[in-house]
Formats: sequence, C-alpha cells, structure tokens
Amino acid sequence: MKPIRHLAFVVNNDKDGAPALARELATIARRAGATVKQTSRSSLPQGWLDGCDACCVIGGDGTLLGVARESARAKVPIIGVNRGSLGFLTTFSADEALVHFADLLGGAFHIDQRAMLDCSTRPGLHDLALNDVLIKDEINSRLVRLEVVADGELVTDYTCDGLIFSTPTGSTAYNLSAGGPIVHPSAAVIAMTPICPHTLSNRTIIFRDTVKVRIFNRSAGSRLLVAMDGQRNLKVGTSSPVEITIARRRLPLAQRAGYEHFSVVRTKLKWSGGFVDKK
Repeated sequence: MKPIRHLAFVVNNDKDGAPALARELATIARRAGATVKQTSRSSLPQGWLDGCDACCVIGGDGTLLGVARESARAKVPIIGVNRGSLGFLTTFSADEALVHFADLLGGAFHIDQRAMLDCSTRPGLHDLALNDVLIKDEINSRLVRLEVVADGELVTDYTCDGLIFSTPTGSTAYNLSAGGPIVHPSAAVIAMTPICPHTLSNRTIIFRDTVKVRIFNRSAGSRLLVAMDGQRNLKVGTSSPVEITIARRRLPLAQRAGYEHFSVVRTKLKWSGGFVDKK
C-alpha cells in the first residue's frame, strides 16, 4: 500500500491507556513526516476524514463501529488498535501497534474490504451497519411477530424476541451470542438469526449478497425498534416494512501482513484443544 502521509486518530479516552498510547503513536507518525489530527468523538461528522490516508482508532470494537460509516463514505482505511475487551475489529494490540506502527505508516499493510448492510425503514431514511441490524419490539419484554420476504418470496413469519441480520464481519458479535454461525469475512452473504424463536426448528438462514429482504411487523398495536450496530436507532412507520440489502459501500479495514482471520477467532474466543502426538 502507499505510505500514510495524513493520519487521523479517533481515541476513546474512557479506555484505560488509550490517551497515552495515542500520544506515543502520534509521535511516531510525526517523526515519519505524517500530519496528524485527533478527536475523541467516534460519531464523526461527514467530511472529517476527507484528505486522510488512514484513520487509527484506539479503543474497542464499539469505537470502531462508530467510525465505520464515515470511513466507508470517505474510503479511508481504519487501523484498529484494541484497548477494549475482545477486539475482533481492532485487531492490533497496543504492543503490536507500537512495534509495527512505523512499518504501517510506510505502507506495510493490506486492506480488507468489509461488507456493510444498508437498512431502510421508510423512503429517504436509511443507515449503514458494519456488524448487524437488530429488529425487535420497542418494548424489551414483548414478543414480536415478524414476516420476512426475500426477493418477493415469503420466507416465514417468526414469533420471537427479534431478528438479527448480520454481515460476515458481524457474525462473531450478537449473531454468535444468539446461536448463529461464524462466517468468514470474505463470504458474500447475509445471516438472519432469530432471537429466542417460539418454534424450535427456526434457525439461522443464510442469504446471498444480492438479496433484498423486507420485514413486516405483524404484531397488532406494537412498534418496532431497529438498531444499527447497537449504536443508532431508526424510526419505523407503523405500516412501512424494514428493507435490508448489502450496501454499495465497503469498509476498508487495514490488516497487518500475515493477518489470519481464524487465528484471531481462536485467540479471542479462547479455543483450545487439538491433536497431540503422544509419541
């Protein structure tokens, strides 16, 4: 990749050690001749990343999710440095960032183009999600009946606590906690996972990436909540379906040379075991 000459930092000051780490990395960047700007706001205003070669996000996955929309719009790669807990998206540890940052600035990284979801709840009202779209009743304790139609074909209707529509990137988030599958980030699919369905045979359905899914609220007297990446909510009209497709925009996510997705999965999920040669 080309060298980074204009670098933005988004720093979650509530994460232990994040401000100090940002100062160290910014010093490395300036010594390498890069211009630097910084904010602690993860919900970036449109245009803030214009002219940047990369954006270094220091925090947890939630911090990165807040930056994702603007990064995708501006086509600016994100370098995620983890100061949170799991860190599936912020794959660089603090130590790795300090050791390899000069190399990253020199272009020693590659870009994963991660799929995003485009969700519309009424004409002219839509948003992007990197991980998932959650559809549920506005009242937490209430079951909801949702009818799902894919490319004009009825899939089924669900009586459940809600539905999760996940990208491959988001398959290790809420989707996984709800019993859904782990999907490789390069797979061109959408995973739909029901939350606590009242029919035991209801399981995750995998749709191709060109699908248009429409979800209708069939619960009389209820309103839906549509949550984008667990951070932003969209209002839903009483008669409007929710429409979900794969977005035209992609999130450019910087990964170090030698990055292996399942190595991250094994580490983050603490997988263990394997064949042991006793000879």
